[in-house]
Amino acid sequence: MAELFSMRNRVVLLTGASRGLGRDMALALAGAGATVLCAGRSVKELEVTARAVTRKRGKAQVVPLDITDEADVVAKVRGIVSRHRRIDVLVNNAGIIHRQDIVDTATADFRKVIETNLISQFVVSREVGRHMLTRQYGRIVNISSVLGIVGRASVAGYVSAKHGLIGLTKNLAAEFGPHVTANAIAPGYIRTELNVPLQQNEDFNAMLESRTAVARWGKQEDLRGALLLLASDAGSYITGHTLVVDGGLSPILA
Repeated sequence: MAELFSMRNRVVLLTGASRGLGRDMALALAGAGATVLCAGRSVKELEVTARAVTRKRGKAQVVPLDITDEADVVAKVRGIVSRHRRIDVLVNNAGIIHRQDIVDTATADFRKVIETNLISQFVVSREVGRHMLTRQYGRIVNISSVLGIVGRASVAGYVSAKHGLIGLTKNLAAEFGPHVTANAIAPGYIRTELNVPLQQNEDFNAMLESRTAVARWGKQEDLRGALLLLASDAGSYITGHTLVVDGGLSPILA
């Protein structure tokens, strides 16, 4: 069974690898044997991630990449394929959030979130997908959110983009099969730098603990199993699916 989940000899392009969930994903994928190409805009933070991987005897490389710059995406994907000969797995993890009520949100702020969290995922998936289709092998894992299936006030751009990413995942699966799978993970509330304001909100913490079946915030390591399932050959018959990892929050809210 361990061989099914092995990432040995796989090349993974992981966006948003500089910190938080991305850093933990890099460690998990490398721990399973993959060479992880840690992509993002902050080279110094990416280097921290790469060092954390190599300290555990894993393989990682830094790939400076602005996913909102289409020309940069095209060039970097070509460069990776030229150097490594393949991209076996793409994990679209990069994303931002803007917290403000709709009536106070400027169109530019809403658009920035959509551009980063949805349109950029489309561009990266398209460019990597072309290569995967040629090779007739690939795994695409999009990191959506529990807010891709439910709503929440004051984060309209984020909710809209994460809903859209689930839709994009279904279309990628429909068009890229049979040899390339595309799935999404919808994490619940995981303790990361992205949601520190919520972690510090006593009312929100009380709500989360009372309305989540496991009665706690998620930990970054809670996503490792889902990630390895969808990125490895263990998930070869799963495509177009969104795997919700939220401690039972969404069924209770629903």
